[in-house]
Amino acid sequence: MPDTTDADGLTVGQVSSRLAVTVRALHHWDEIGLARPSLRTAAGYRLYTAADLERLHRIVVYRELGLGLDGIRAVLDDPAADVTGALRAQRAQVGARIERLRQLGAGLDRMIDAHERGLLLTAEEQSAIFGPEWNPDWPAQARERYGGTPQWQQYAERSASRTPEEWQTVADTVAGFERALGQAMDAGVAPGDPEANALVDRHREVFTAYFPLTRQMQACLGRMFESDPGFAAHYDGVRTGLASYFRQIIDASARAHGIDPDTATWQ
Repeated sequence: MPDTTDADGLTVGQVSSRLAVTVRALHHWDEIGLARPSLRTAAGYRLYTAADLERLHRIVVYRELGLGLDGIRAVLDDPAADVTGALRAQRAQVGARIERLRQLGAGLDRMIDAHERGLLLTAEEQSAIFGPEWNPDWPAQARERYGGTPQWQQYAERSASRTPEEWQTVADTVAGFERALGQAMDAGVAPGDPEANALVDRHREVFTAYFPLTRQMQACLGRMFESDPGFAAHYDGVRTGLASYFRQIIDASARAHGIDPDTATWQ
């Protein structure tokens, strides 16, 4: 379509450029009767008069404010329309969207922080929740070691939405499991016994507070619990020899499910 002026009006292309509105939108508004050009050239091309352009300006303004086309039509054409009321209602909707975006921004900040730090708790909160033996540097060390893994990402996602009270629940659940583990060892529950296997299953369930744990991954943890000085000291602090016992019951359960615990990989 030629983009030439007529003495009595502007072409669709000229209006599109002037108002930063697509030609498609102008055609649509014409089709639904919201903004029809008042003139046509001899060849049938649409031409917009000054009055048409003023209406289009108003449509653009109200559209940028978020009003739908039906609402814009009512504001422009309905003498009984409560324009102020419509604008106030739109302002309320905008305010609600702003608040949702603010909450989204805060959530993104927490997610970023969780990916970078792991625990979104102060050193004092960590000590109060996890006990005086807890080292606040451990989360940063864990990120250095595991930060690029899917499990760290899953852990961060859980951490981002968890409150100190919820972390306390996690800590209490873990402590309860460790007490049960120590009691089983004291009672002579043998690796492979139903009670021992139930404890192994319970451990995987408890561990989901951090990330989902497969049997293969659990076997890898069992090796680490026994061989890593820090983990071994923790479990042996609950009961002497508990680190080795824990690995033994994990290994027995793994073998019962066709997994060689000595060669299991993190998957």
